[in-house]
Amino acid sequence: MTAGPDNRKYDEAFRHAADDPEGFWAEAAKAIDWFVEPALTYSASGGWFPDGVLNTCHNCLDRHVHAGRGGAIALTYDSPVTDTHCSYTYAQLLDETGRVATMLSSLGVGKGDRIIIYMPMIPETAFAMLACARLGAIHSVVFGGFAAPELAKRIDDAQPKLILTASCGIEGGRTIAYKPLVDEAVALSAHGVGHVVLLQREQLPASMPHNLDIDWHDLRERTANDAAPTCEPLDAADPLYILYTSGTTGTPKGVVRDNGSHAVALAWSMANIYGIGAGDAFWAASDVGWVVGHSYIVYGPLLVGSITVLFEGKPVGTPDPGTYWRTIARNKVKCFFTAPTAIRAIRKEDPEARFLKEIGTGECRAIFLAGERADPDTIAWLERESGLPVIDHWWQTELGWPAIASCFAMGDLRRKPGSAGQAVPGYDFAVLDDDGRPLSDGKSGNVVIRTPLPPGAFRTLWNNQAAFARNFATFPGYYETGDAGYRDSAGFLHIMGRTDDIINVAGHRLSTGQMEEIVARQEGVAECAVVGAQDPVKGMVPVAFMVPRAGFAEDEALIQRAINAVRSDLGAVASLKTAFLVDQLPKTRSGKILRNLLRKIVDHEPFEIPATIENPTVPKNIALSLELTRPDRINPIRS
Repeated sequence: MTAGPDNRKYDEAFRHAADDPEGFWAEAAKAIDWFVEPALTYSASGGWFPDGVLNTCHNCLDRHVHAGRGGAIALTYDSPVTDTHCSYTYAQLLDETGRVATMLSSLGVGKGDRIIIYMPMIPETAFAMLACARLGAIHSVVFGGFAAPELAKRIDDAQPKLILTASCGIEGGRTIAYKPLVDEAVALSAHGVGHVVLLQREQLPASMPHNLDIDWHDLRERTANDAAPTCEPLDAADPLYILYTSGTTGTPKGVVRDNGSHAVALAWSMANIYGIGAGDAFWAASDVGWVVGHSYIVYGPLLVGSITVLFEGKPVGTPDPGTYWRTIARNKVKCFFTAPTAIRAIRKEDPEARFLKEIGTGECRAIFLAGERADPDTIAWLERESGLPVIDHWWQTELGWPAIASCFAMGDLRRKPGSAGQAVPGYDFAVLDDDGRPLSDGKSGNVVIRTPLPPGAFRTLWNNQAAFARNFATFPGYYETGDAGYRDSAGFLHIMGRTDDIINVAGHRLSTGQMEEIVARQEGVAECAVVGAQDPVKGMVPVAFMVPRAGFAEDEALIQRAINAVRSDLGAVASLKTAFLVDQLPKTRSGKILRNLLRKIVDHEPFEIPATIENPTVPKNIALSLELTRPDRINPIRS
């Protein structure tokens, strides 16, 4: 375990939040500028700060300008794919947001209207989100390039007044035309969209053949002399946005985030987890189509008056594995947030960290990882090569901000390989068996959080209160995270994977996440996934997929080393006898490995290419490879 110099501040905050949650969060709410101060901190029916009135855009922009910080940098756009680097001050960002709010207002957009934003990682996307917040409209950002049928589902569920889009997005070396996808989605959906406002990008302009199409720049010019709308006063519980996640039935779930508790939670997290305040540069290397982009590219940094970096590029190939370190150094980033898969991609291309050693990390004080489980070997490599604390932490779209972490800003640097840290103040975790009984330390079970959830967490799903309620039905009094894990004797929480990643091998419940941790430690493994495959004798058996690092693709002993290591650490009961070397793993654009897809491939079940996938060719290539290398259902590469 890595120990920090002092964790007393964290301990005090945790006790305060546990013993007096209303007092704790009432104090945190003082960081927000309220039009009407909340007299009540929490009620079961109204949630957090139910009688407070505020506006999130005002808290992100107006109040900083009014406080004399209009000349301070608010947003830096760093785009290696377009060779663009520019910044906006708080005054400029307020002006740009006001112009977009004027555009929307001229089209009849007001409080409660839904707006779908289907745009790439460009400043106008942030302008649009903040403009919606200013008007009290509810934005739903859909990852640019998402398949038309998936976009159509979101159109029909959210029923937006209009769609904001761009002519194209740039994904590494690919330029993706957005407008044909939007047109197809509008045609597929039952809901009638009023307008499609299109921002033309010079990399790939789009035609505008439909009556509902409006040119972004033309609309801006037409409304240039109109006064920008003032910030709409909103109840704390009024929705700020809807963010869709994939549902198990194929119907997306619309997570609804409120205005008041969201602002309080994010401002608290910026100050107390990441250590970011006014004037500090913060970079979350994600996309605004995901929850990290909402919380820590747009809203979190601006709420506290810091500088947010909006990056349009990839960890490798734009142009090289040094682009992240270059971006950190160039923009004087104080705290960096990325996904483990990005670090593994960098390590695969640059295993000796030559770019990192040459460029350095500038003024960066810490690196945070989230989005998927971070294997200890990746963390150890990054800490060793960067010389910085690398902090894994855990949260979900439903929660909106970190729930498990080492609270770096409080001086708590305690870290343990394989753990995402300890519960963040405000969260009360438990580990329960399937019958709802608490498990002792070290015993793996269902990871749950006691209700009420803290500020910032979802309070409903859009148009689907019944599905929302199911999150709390299995274990009354708790929110079911859907993750399996355990708490150790030191209080560290270990998230081992989704509950459906626990496999039953001949009556033994085994964690594929634990096996992945072992496989990832082997020399030559860049990244890996372990899934459960159906077996006629044992019920299920684990199967490993490994991506070799540069120089190890021809290492014939790599598979055997991984199999032997799992057997050595877990015993023969683990039954890992099958492994494959693959060029890539199937992942979402946010970096999550699509393990369920791998399960279907290894079991020879029909599978569809998910709309969220980064590279649609990967699953087919893996399936073809399995067919060529084995005649049977599971390839007997045996120990």
